Amino acid sequence: MTQAVGVTRPGGRSARTRAAVHAAVRSLLDESADGTVAVAEVARRSGVHTATIYRRWRDPEGLVLDTLFEELSHRSPLPVTGDLRGDLLTYTRRLLADLQAPGNRVLVRAIAAAVRTGGLSGLAGFAEPRVRQVEEVLAASGTTEIGFLDVGELILAPAYAHALLGAPLTAEADAERLVDNLVAVLERRRSRKAGR
Repeated sequence: MTQAVGVTRPGGRSARTRAAVHAAVRSLLDESADGTVAVAEVARRSGVHTATIYRRWRDPEGLVLDTLFEELSHRSPLPVTGDLRGDLLTYTRRLLADLQAPGNRVLVRAIAAAVRTGGLSGLAGFAEPRVRQVEEVLAASGTTEIGFLDVGELILAPAYAHALLGAPLTAEADAERLVDNLVAVLERRRSRKAGR
């Protein structure tokens, strides 16, 4: 499930705890054949009590998701220039390149595991920073006819589904197609809105 929102402060002990847990999770993921971690091992490596880990992250999938979404937000921020197609193309190329790397496919497995155990609501808290970034891209371009769910259905879902099936899409062959599909939906909605 999700980490309790609003209980962590940006500095101090909470930040140190989160950093220690994330470092332990990342280290265990690097050693894991199947992309899973055990809470007891995270506790041992991080020096954070098991009860604290369960209270804040609730389950192993939550640990993995929080670690990887945080890493992704820092490693691959979305560009916000006001050029919707350009920003989404840059983002989609990075995403597809990331999903090509075998070490990053663990995020796909973690998402699938979290959905199996907690449904899509299990992802919501962890994905929230990424949702806000996408919404900033849309707002910067003045786009109101599509939202995060459209980006999810037309860019993220195909990208992650292909990666989960072991046939990841490529930045060179597929990024433009995914973004153009989203832009086509946007143009169709704008056309309907204008009554054409």
